[in-house]
Amino acid sequence: MSTQVTLKAERREDTGKGVARKLRAAGKLPAVVYGGEGENMSLVLDANDTTHLFHSISVDNTIVNLTVEGEGAPMPSLVREIQTHPFRPDILHVDFLRIQTGVAVELDIPVELTGTPTGVRDQGGVLEQTIYMLPVSCFPAAIPDIIGADVSALEINDSLHVGELEIPEGVEVLMDPARTVCSVQPPSMAAVPEDEGEEDEEPELIGEELEVEEAEDSADSVE
Repeated sequence: MSTQVTLKAERREDTGKGVARKLRAAGKLPAVVYGGEGENMSLVLDANDTTHLFHSISVDNTIVNLTVEGEGAPMPSLVREIQTHPFRPDILHVDFLRIQTGVAVELDIPVELTGTPTGVRDQGGVLEQTIYMLPVSCFPAAIPDIIGADVSALEINDSLHVGELEIPEGVEVLMDPARTVCSVQPPSMAAVPEDEGEEDEEPELIGEELEVEEAEDSADSVE
């Protein structure tokens, strides 16, 4: 049931802010894998390969098999944190959590709504989704790709709650079942016209360099 992908990595002996910045300048990414029965391991990833992979998967619930040079069998893991540049989509650092067969993990699963509610199609209502990710606990082999829900029958003022979702066997939801996943709201009042003649002001970028430096320092603090 769980989606799995492979990502190549190399062990990294040298650590520190200077090393991490040199790696990024060379098109590489510093990373770390921790948890399970193994020790924390500092890694080097290819920046382009990693970015392309992360754009093609759901990083919250995809098992990433890290193929580390010289380490033998691939190391199954979950992405736990991706630190990015504050003004660009560049990845600065990745944290992976090592997982073990037979040991439950906690992670977030996307909630995907299907169908057009009756209250939207026939009554002019608006579907509002308030929960997009559902925290769950399960064994690695039981990790679902999504938690789906058909909302076709919802009418005006109807709601769908966490406790009403169809959860796959072996998956435990770690959220109050009374929480609202989505609801169909009555048609909203006419929008207030925007003031004419106002011009958007250019945002000030004072302190931008400081924020970038702070973000890189935060990413390198795990070294």
